[in-house]
Amino acid sequence: MKALVVDSFETGAFRIAEVPQPRIGDHDVLVRVHASGVNPIDSKIRTGKAPHGGMTAPCILGTDMAGVVEAVGIGVSEFEVGDEVYGLAGGAGGIQGSLAEYMAVDADLIAPKPKSLTMREAASLPLVSLTAYEGLADRAQVQAGDRVLVTGGAGGVGHIVVQMAVSAGAKVFATVSDGKAEIVRSYGATPIDRDEPVEQYVQRYTGGVGFDVGYDTVGGKPLDDCMAAIRNYGRVASCYGWGAHDLKALSRRGASYSGVFVLLPLLTRERRGHHGWILREVTRMVEQGKLRPMVDERRFTFETALEAHELVESGKAKGKIVIDVI
Repeated sequence: MKALVVDSFETGAFRIAEVPQPRIGDHDVLVRVHASGVNPIDSKIRTGKAPHGGMTAPCILGTDMAGVVEAVGIGVSEFEVGDEVYGLAGGAGGIQGSLAEYMAVDADLIAPKPKSLTMREAASLPLVSLTAYEGLADRAQVQAGDRVLVTGGAGGVGHIVVQMAVSAGAKVFATVSDGKAEIVRSYGATPIDRDEPVEQYVQRYTGGVGFDVGYDTVGGKPLDDCMAAIRNYGRVASCYGWGAHDLKALSRRGASYSGVFVLLPLLTRERRGHHGWILREVTRMVEQGKLRPMVDERRFTFETALEAHELVESGKAKGKIVIDVI
């Protein structure tokens, strides 16, 4: 099969190569990959900036995928040949990624693709929707009526968090950069200029009490602001809590903090079935019109995959970037 191989994390170069088609285990399915979603972690692994991703060169990257089942292992009963599926299925933990014509995928990691979405749209969803759900529902346990603050509400993870919180019946507020207010407003949230002082918008939107839930998708100062904006006994989650932070604001309010690291099931094999379950929930939300992905219209192939990674690195993408495999 044809695949993109990274021979060295020092150069980070892609090489189009013919490699053996993967063999499936008893609990695997063989997927003919149609589209590969690009996430920041993909480019970080490619350039050696994410050793925690658990990949060793030479390797085939690509965390997100959408495609069609071509074969099933003898222990798989929930999928059949011809099923359209999607998932966060490789590209970390030493598992072959989606920048290849075929993948051998643990059946626990995938779910039926939403019928209303194209392969490209479906491939844009797994990592960001899993990250959003784990932080918002599993950790922060958002409830109807909660006032939810989302940092980076128009970003890859952020735009999904906003929609999930709105669909849960929460009152959602999201920080955005210039020109992106209409994106979060279209999802039913109130935009907040990311440069506005936190004390000012906490007073305006909560009467100084603070938000019930904060979901940070940016890290750094926005995470500090999120913790400063939380109410007594509130809940904060972040998928970018990598730096050093002062927890005084949380501690003095009796508030909680949860980190989200969506690659853990790939790295450890723990809770893989939960990922498949979440993606089934995401499919249901999409089909009910409660969730829609924001995909950049620009098209990329194996030949231009490096340009796709560079666009993600630049932060100038207008939605999620997807590479067409077929």
